[in-house]
Amino acid sequence: MVDWGTLANLGTAAGTALLAVATYSSTRSANAAARNAERGLLHGLRPTLIPTRWEDPVQKVRFIDNRWVAVRGGRAVLEASDDAVYLVASLRNVGRGLAVLHGWDLQFDYAAQHRSPDEFHRLTRDIYIAPGDSGFCQVALRDSGSEQFAALAERAKDHQPFVVDVLYGDAEGGQRVITRIGLSASPAHDSNETEWAISASRHWNLDRPDPR
Repeated sequence: MVDWGTLANLGTAAGTALLAVATYSSTRSANAAARNAERGLLHGLRPTLIPTRWEDPVQKVRFIDNRWVAVRGGRAVLEASDDAVYLVASLRNVGRGLAVLHGWDLQFDYAAQHRSPDEFHRLTRDIYIAPGDSGFCQVALRDSGSEQFAALAERAKDHQPFVVDVLYGDAEGGQRVITRIGLSASPAHDSNETEWAISASRHWNLDRPDPR
């Protein structure tokens, strides 16, 4: 004899299971779509800094003490006196989002790991580089008794290579990146002077998984 009550219960249980599976699949699909949408949004905000092209225009940069420095495309300028050391590197944003510069750090060993962002020198003014546009990073050291002052002033004399780590992020304050800019002295192509050529040697992602 057929137990219709049992069959009804089994049918209800099967329907509930199928509904649970469908709900789970729908939730997974919705979550995947949300993640893809978030990745697309972040990609649209993400900046990436590299050196400008050599043919890019000269940029004139002012320091807080009214010192002006002119830097050519693809290059950096390093000037030292007894009271201060000035450094300006010409950069370009090849990412899709606005780059907001946060700080900088000097390294005199190309192979050294970058320091913690908390140890970077904070910029005294906001510097923005629009997508597809040129900008700069500026460094000023005025404590003549510091090790970095002495090391950078020595580089201005002996022209030994070094690097500047630039810390920046997107317009929302996230997606922070450290880009390592290498500086090496080379003969100027249109004069007998020595100039600082620059290159981007590494990019470290701080707020998302690093691809390496």
